[in-house]
Amino acid sequence: MAGRSVLITGGTGGLGAAVTAIFVDAGWRVVAPQRSQPTPRPEPDANAPVRLVADLTDAADAARVAEVAAGDPEAPLRAVINLVGGYASTGLVHETPIEEFDRMLTLNLRPTHLVTRAALPHLIKAGGGAVVCVASRAAVAPFPGVAGYVTAKAAVLAFASAVAVEYKTAGVRCNTVLPSVIDTPSNRASMPDADHSRWVAPTEIASVIHFLASDESAPTSGATVPVYGRA
Repeated sequence: MAGRSVLITGGTGGLGAAVTAIFVDAGWRVVAPQRSQPTPRPEPDANAPVRLVADLTDAADAARVAEVAAGDPEAPLRAVINLVGGYASTGLVHETPIEEFDRMLTLNLRPTHLVTRAALPHLIKAGGGAVVCVASRAAVAPFPGVAGYVTAKAAVLAFASAVAVEYKTAGVRCNTVLPSVIDTPSNRASMPDADHSRWVAPTEIASVIHFLASDESAPTSGATVPVYGRA
């Protein structure tokens, strides 16, 4: 995959670190925006991800990130991986303040929309490519107390389906993965008594995402892929 760039949002999170690593190892040029200033590396590494500070809920920042991702003529932008999101348990619908409901949409849907929108012209110019979005098992199998999160992740799923339909003739594919509980340190800390062996590992999800971004999955668009582990 040398000579290709991938834009990975949320690349510093528990899942994001695994996704970033698999693309770096496969030889992609990786652009990974983050909210805070990146820690300086002691020695330059030509294979390290391109890090830049950006607020991906802001349209101008999303456009700037897409420009950076598409800025190397020897490695055109060929994939966008939308990992940015957030979770909150806010109570039943009638108990949830509208501000919390809106916050879930802002965290989960807005960055996916803005980054994808900004990247699409670059993908088309490069001759096509892949967009991979991350929704949640909760989008298709809701549970109580998280209506804002469920709605936001279902909206991500619907948005990805719309992109798949609208851009298929331009050679841009869009697929979605649906994790259950991901086996990350933060999830283990918040659920210490759960059966962690049933959760899905970030590296397992990363492999699926990498496949969906690669030429090996060229016939596949509009798919909703469960990555539940044994949960």
